[in-house]
Amino acid sequence: MTSTDRIRVGITLGDMNGIGPEVILRTLSDSRLFQNIIPIVYGSNRVMNFYKKELGLDEITFQGAKDADQAVYKKANLISITREELLVEPGKVSVQAGKLAFESLQKAVQDLASNKIDVLVTAPINKKNIQSEDFHFPGHTEYLAKYSNVEDALMLMCSETLRVGVVTGHIPLKDVNTHITKQAVLKKILAIDKTLRTDFSIEKPKIAVLGLNPHAGDDGLLGMEEKDVINPAIHEARDQGILAIGPFPADGFFASSNWKNFDAVLAMYHDQGLIPFKSIAGEYGVNFTAGLPIVRTSPAHGTAYDLAGKGIASEQSFRQALYMACDIYHTRMENRELAANALQPQKKD
Repeated sequence: MTSTDRIRVGITLGDMNGIGPEVILRTLSDSRLFQNIIPIVYGSNRVMNFYKKELGLDEITFQGAKDADQAVYKKANLISITREELLVEPGKVSVQAGKLAFESLQKAVQDLASNKIDVLVTAPINKKNIQSEDFHFPGHTEYLAKYSNVEDALMLMCSETLRVGVVTGHIPLKDVNTHITKQAVLKKILAIDKTLRTDFSIEKPKIAVLGLNPHAGDDGLLGMEEKDVINPAIHEARDQGILAIGPFPADGFFASSNWKNFDAVLAMYHDQGLIPFKSIAGEYGVNFTAGLPIVRTSPAHGTAYDLAGKGIASEQSFRQALYMACDIYHTRMENRELAANALQPQKKD
């Protein structure tokens, strides 16, 4: 393996009082990871040293770096992004933790844009204490979409057996139906189809589309969104050559294991898709932000303040997020090479 094959993985700290630092430390405690990647954590020596001591993980050492360009192969690298005196309080919400979480994300994204890192893996943030004049978004997905000048990114929850996207993400339930339009549903179907082809190398994706209402509207008895909005979007997608099928009643679709027959599922709103996904994927789920020019993944869990500092948080989801980021990066590179070679004029004998 050459140095160019090693993927530079930028890792954001997330909320320092949540389980982010712990799952990062536990993931990086496996030195076998360093054969293929160069991990670069954007955080704080003080925070990492605190958790190393609290959790008995003193065997993990970090190579300090002032810049991502100085990251060392076969080492866990750490860029300390603040000189502030930090008060680490596991399980507590603090303004300081929100400020550090944003500074970590901001620096990592800047390095990603400058090609100093190849992919981004984000530890969980508290969506409230991170809010400021510079961060006024519902979450990572919307922030990264804005930074990338992408109008509508797709939150795609992934495991080895199931992928679930949502039409509406982090909005109140009372506002969902106003955002369920034919164009919105169609755009998400198109986005899922594209990411399955380009990021997962699925040549002919099969996409299930869920209904909005109970029983998928019961032929209009329980709501007209399926007839007036979702069905027309599915038909238009099929006219464009996309294999979209539905709308399915959400409860029966997952209860009958019908999801196993599809490459991805499009849910109408957050909990409709994420509750069954997390029930099925367990601690191995990953949140992938599809539709961006960059690769970003994160664990499929939040800050989990109730577990922070107790040494019982599982790193499986974070580890899978790291693996998936690298896999998608490789897939994109391979597909670009194939496309470039296909465009080259063939030499004549």
